Amino acid sequence: MTETVATTDEQPASPNDTDKTYDVPADAEAYDCSYCGRPFAHESWLALHRGLDHPNELDDAEVDAFREAHDGEEESLATFRLQALGALVLIYFGLLMIYALV
Repeated sequence: MTETVATTDEQPASPNDTDKTYDVPADAEAYDCSYCGRPFAHESWLALHRGLDHPNELDDAEVDAFREAHDGEEESLATFRLQALGALVLIYFGLLMIYALV
C-alpha cells in the first residue's frame, strides 16, 4: 500500500485534502484564512500561515503582519534554544558531579 505525498509544487496529497473540514468548538474564537478557510486560534498563527502557504496572494498589510509574527516566533525560538541548552548543561554537570562522588 502506498501513500501519496504532496510535493514542493504544493499539490494536495489526495483529492480530499482540499475539502478538509475543521472541528472548531462553538465558543472558541477562530481566525479564518480568507484564501483557504483554515481556522486558527491566534491571529499571529493566521499571519504565519498566510505568509508561508499563500505568499503570492498577500497585500502589504498582510506581509507586514507576517513579518511581525515571524520575528516574534524567531525570538521565542531563540529563547527556547537558550533555555534548552542551559538545561542540558545543568544535567551534564549534575551527572558529572554525581559520577565523581560515586
